[in-house]
This record gives sequence, structure tokens and C-alpha cells, in this order.
Amino acid sequence: MNELVSKVADSVGIDPSLAEKAVGMMLAFLKKEGDESAVSAMISSIPGAEELAAAQGGGGGGFLGGLLGGGIMALGQQLMGAGLGMGEITSLAKETMGVARQYAGDKVVDDVIASIPGLSQFV
Repeated sequence: MNELVSKVADSVGIDPSLAEKAVGMMLAFLKKEGDESAVSAMISSIPGAEELAAAQGGGGGGFLGGLLGGGIMALGQQLMGAGLGMGEITSLAKETMGVARQYAGDKVVDDVIASIPGLSQFV
């Protein structure tokens, strides 16, 4: 199993298969909504992250995401739909970005966070 998924599953206390799906959703969302160069630098530095994001197909948001206008709220709805509560979503975001900082460094991760309105309140 991917190191990122293992850390998230252990830290958040969720099943590894749910962690894999949730992390993939978050990474796909970052690719869609964030600064392209910063997100690309971050994802490419984390082993297996590109595959996790690709497995979730870009984080489109579906019907509800369209109603909410996309963005961070649509991601939250997707993650809740996958079975996560708000506390778990916040823990997922913090742990994912913590691992990203280990691989990509603070500046890259800070640039990603700053490029997405509302994300900073969850990480």
C-alpha cells in the first residue's frame, strides 16, 4: 500500500481502502482547482500520488458539485458521500498536506494551499 494512504488511514482511523479513495479525491481536486505548477510539483514529489489522483478522475463534483459551484464545498460533499465525517475530512486534509510537506517542502505546499479559496481553514 502507498505510504501516503497508510499514514492517512492510521492517523484518521479509517479503513485503508477508504483512505485511498479519499486521498485520491483530494489530490484530484487539487489538480483541478489549484495552481497548476505548484500542484504538479507537489504531486510529482509524493510517491504514488499521481496514480491516486488519476484513479479518482479529476474530482469533478457531479451534480451536487455543480449546484455548489465546485470548489472546496463540492470536495467536502464528495468526501461525506464516501462516508467521512467533518472531523475525519479535516484530519485527512491535515495529514495529506503534512506528508506533502515532507516530500515537496513547505513553500510548494503553502503555494498550493494559497491557490485554492477556503482550503487553508481545513489544513
